[in-house]
Amino acid sequence: MTAPLIDPFHRAISYLRVSVTDRCDFRCVYCMSENMTFLPKKELLTLEELDRMCSAFVRLGVRKLRITGGEPLVRREIMTFFRAMSRHLQTGALDELTLTTNGSQLAKFAEDLADAGVRRINVSLDTLDQDKFARITRWGRLPQVMKGIDAAQKAGLRVKINTVALKGFNEDELHRLTDWCAERDMDLTFIEVMPMGDIGNEDRIGQYWSLNDLRARLAERSPLTDLPDRTGGPARYVRMESTGQKIGFITPLSHNFCESCNRVRITCTGEIYTCLGQEGHSDLRAPLRASESDAMLDDAIRAAIALKPKGHDFDYSRQQVDGQVSRHMSHTGG
Repeated sequence: MTAPLIDPFHRAISYLRVSVTDRCDFRCVYCMSENMTFLPKKELLTLEELDRMCSAFVRLGVRKLRITGGEPLVRREIMTFFRAMSRHLQTGALDELTLTTNGSQLAKFAEDLADAGVRRINVSLDTLDQDKFARITRWGRLPQVMKGIDAAQKAGLRVKINTVALKGFNEDELHRLTDWCAERDMDLTFIEVMPMGDIGNEDRIGQYWSLNDLRARLAERSPLTDLPDRTGGPARYVRMESTGQKIGFITPLSHNFCESCNRVRITCTGEIYTCLGQEGHSDLRAPLRASESDAMLDDAIRAAIALKPKGHDFDYSRQQVDGQVSRHMSHTGG
């Protein structure tokens, strides 16, 4: 029962992303519809159940745990969970505990996160313009996020900025964003927009900005050197020689990264999705709640990993949103 988790394509599963809530205090236009219907709270895993679920994966070989949402820091008493997970860092069973956040709550929680053993966080930020930020997030306030980033760096957290590349929206901020990150000694990763969920009137194909094009624009300004760095996720990295900073590219559409996929995702209701770009999933909540022993849960986890597909089907090349999945990104977790 302690054998590592290996999928049908001989990929070891060492990275777990867990959504602790589907709720968020923003309504980013590529992630959610403005008037979201959230899950009833009784359907969510309790913090104790999340602890047991994550601990099972750690016992089965997961070395990196990323907490996502929604916005994970809006979950009530969430620091109780982070402090509980820190025991796996202390024993050496877990290499890294981290999170992806919109930054809105960091001013409140940055020091507590650092105390719990978090060393590195990702902050989602698509623009440095206050008006555009309000438009893309619908409900967000840029100064609040900037205060959160300040607090995170003051607490000693290594901050990486995640920016979704959106055609016609932040193309003109490409160099401003890279310069700002260089000045603050923050890594930067660009992400292609993915076809996740019904977001109303937003045009998926119109939003899509290929990172091949974005990288070419960066290269016009500075030589780029490919780096072998891997952080456990799908990003490929370069060093921008003019500044020395590290820039990542997550390219699920222009160049997928499925061959090296080492991760699975757990939703806040205990479903496991072994591929972000596929609808297939398995229920782990029922076996979790069926017995105080973890034997049924371990068996269910292994059965789910055995169904992990070779890759996703995201594709915009035919000018239609092929491979679109119905659930919102906030449901699966970042």
